[in-house]
Amino acid sequence: MEVLQIAYPIPDSIAERIPQNGQTIAIGDFDGVHLGHREVIGRAVAAGKRLEVPSSVMTFHPHPREVLGSAENLSYLTPLTRKLEKFEELGVDTVYVVTFDTTLAALSPASFVEHVLQRLRVKSVSVGFNFTFGHRGSGTAPLLRQLGEGRFEVEIVDPFVVEGERVSSTLIREAIMSGHVERAAAMLGTAYEVEGSVIAGEGRGRTIGMPTANLSVTEQVVKPENGVYAVTANIMSGKDAGKRLRGVMNVGFKPTFHQSLPAPTWEVHLLDYSGDLYDSILRIAFHARIRNERKFPSVDALVEQIRQDIEQAKRVLV
Repeated sequence: MEVLQIAYPIPDSIAERIPQNGQTIAIGDFDGVHLGHREVIGRAVAAGKRLEVPSSVMTFHPHPREVLGSAENLSYLTPLTRKLEKFEELGVDTVYVVTFDTTLAALSPASFVEHVLQRLRVKSVSVGFNFTFGHRGSGTAPLLRQLGEGRFEVEIVDPFVVEGERVSSTLIREAIMSGHVERAAAMLGTAYEVEGSVIAGEGRGRTIGMPTANLSVTEQVVKPENGVYAVTANIMSGKDAGKRLRGVMNVGFKPTFHQSLPAPTWEVHLLDYSGDLYDSILRIAFHARIRNERKFPSVDALVEQIRQDIEQAKRVLV
């Protein structure tokens, strides 16, 4: 899969690379690459095979809300690097990461079609039912079909419904932030993940026989509600890269040991592992919420609860 970072106006160096017979394209922000997004992208891939042209995705970075000033504490379900990984898994040939800026935001819907989509020689465009484009989001999916008539096909994908609810990035965010990670996974099609590097912590876990890896999560990701979770950890770098381990993660403020902390910690106890993970990158997948974070009357009481948490995690992570 080829990744091209472009800005408006589309430069000749990009336009000249487009095959003469064109391409198909799925357009959207696609944060989370959830089941609804996958359907939109899958339609573009299928159209590419039918029309015998490459398939592509157009996504935007930074998020339009960041540029337009409507984002407060914006966080992502899938930072760009992981979003690209998921696009590749879906069989896309090319991804256009379009720099969203005020110039692009000012384009009328007709200008977007004329100066962006036509310049990219699109033969088929796939979008979600609630897709908007152009100045102040004035363009809709039906308008795109109207503007594309005689020039390219437009597939408008109906909402994807799980358990009676329309899947959306907003709904998934709300589920994660309230600790309902299983519900989020049902809409994502996979467990919610965060990535961080292992840093030195207080070392207290080792002294009580429950060593933990402390993660520095620097990406602007959606944080699950404070609590204890059954997780799996993929070791992405370091001497044990490639290993996948079960674990129990605490997200929060460790109230048994602290009255307050400046920020929540991400701390994972890995089952069946002993070794040094400092500076390694871990990708944590949240499979189930075990319990709320709470203060224990003693260290012994905490250790006993952690043992119970581990047993529960083992039942979940079979």
